[in-house]
Amino acid sequence: MARKSARQLWADKIQGKAASPARPESYLARREPFLGTVLGIDPSLRGTGLAVVEFGASDARTLLHSRTVSLKASISMFECLGTINQSVAELLGTYAIDAVALEETIYVQNFQTAQVMGAARGAAIAAAAVDGKPIFEYAPLRIKQAVVGVGRASKEQVARTVMSLVRIADALEHDQSDAAAVAICHAFTHVPSLSK
Repeated sequence: MARKSARQLWADKIQGKAASPARPESYLARREPFLGTVLGIDPSLRGTGLAVVEFGASDARTLLHSRTVSLKASISMFECLGTINQSVAELLGTYAIDAVALEETIYVQNFQTAQVMGAARGAAIAAAAVDGKPIFEYAPLRIKQAVVGVGRASKEQVARTVMSLVRIADALEHDQSDAAAVAICHAFTHVPSLSK
């Protein structure tokens, strides 16, 4: 039997199909499904996306909340960081969050842009760390691969797939669908520590 590509394996996972019998020790065959609630964060200084996704039995996925922390250019960077931190802390206080998942820092050629992005991520991470939540980071290519099955998927493809996976009719803003995609990536790919 031909070996399945990563894209085919993810498509099978999303559709609830088991791994190939020819590969019983494969990743999909060994992995227990994730059950719990994940806060997904797509950090940005002026438009941080937040999404709370609950993962239940039988592949039930529910988008409990999503929003974009939109901040005007007239607001100072420090005020933006405080607002991002407060927004994350508010969601952590409202929902029973089991894990916080963020997009890893992407490569940018502009040093100042990298600093600002890092600061926004830090503000979100600090709120989760203070609350004692486990924090996980995922590369953008991994998120797209896990959710869409294609590492170079467009934002539109990610948004459509997220809508399908959490079974909602209305499109989310890109920052929100990206945040939900991070949460879904965590649920689809996280392997619990063997020490537990």
